[in-house]
Amino acid sequence: MWNKKLVERYFQAWIEKDADVLKTVFSDDIIYSECYGPEYHGIEQVLKWFADWNKAGTVLEWSIKRFVSEGNTIVVEWYFKCDYNNLIDGFDGVSMIDFDVNRKIKGLKEFQSKADHYFPYEK
Repeated sequence: MWNKKLVERYFQAWIEKDADVLKTVFSDDIIYSECYGPEYHGIEQVLKWFADWNKAGTVLEWSIKRFVSEGNTIVVEWYFKCDYNNLIDGFDGVSMIDFDVNRKIKGLKEFQSKADHYFPYEK
């Protein structure tokens, strides 16, 4: 249960633009891999990315659809919507999150999926 609350706090930090939360949820040696390629090593890089991203963007929604948990890993299915450089966009995604012995996030990998789905075999 604590790991779900930690993830919820992290997602909410983006909506509130609250960088202080990052220091409480991530380990100092966090490895964070975004869904489109960038990877950040260590809390200082994550904090810089957070500050830089929030200069041009605002997270409008980051809603959790479900959690799947096994051991020290939790998988989160979510929907993300933002306004970045005056362009509003959204997508579905999944994060694989690993926790350390101190109950902090030590590894996070994001995967993206288009939010607009179509049904090619339905009439």
